[in-house]
Amino acid sequence: QVHLMESGGGSVQAGGSLRLSCAVAGYSYKPACMGWFRQAPGKEREGVAAIGRDGANYADSMKGRFTISQDNANYTLYLQLNSLKPEDTAMYYCAADWRVAFLEACRAGAGFSAWGQGTQVTVSS
Repeated sequence: QVHLMESGGGSVQAGGSLRLSCAVAGYSYKPACMGWFRQAPGKEREGVAAIGRDGANYADSMKGRFTISQDNANYTLYLQLNSLKPEDTAMYYCAADWRVAFLEACRAGAGFSAWGQGTQVTVSS
């Protein structure tokens, strides 16, 4: 059974940085696509960024301050968060999928089959 385990969240002041990690366990093959999502209290979950065969892509509102990357040796996923703002406060989740459809079109959208439990990011003003 696949397990995704996020870490690296915490409380920071506006302008600060955090690096989130997502470790993959229980599956030997590289995911076709991995992504980061976030959900703020009272709001719907939104896609942040995804990375796959064709590289990284970001939601328009996330470009510039966030960077997604992946360790190809162990498939660990990272999200570097810079210049954090109070509105970035949310639970951040990683997701992964191994299906061919995700290999061909990797986006931080609907349909990922594996999810982590999330890591909380709180940004104070």
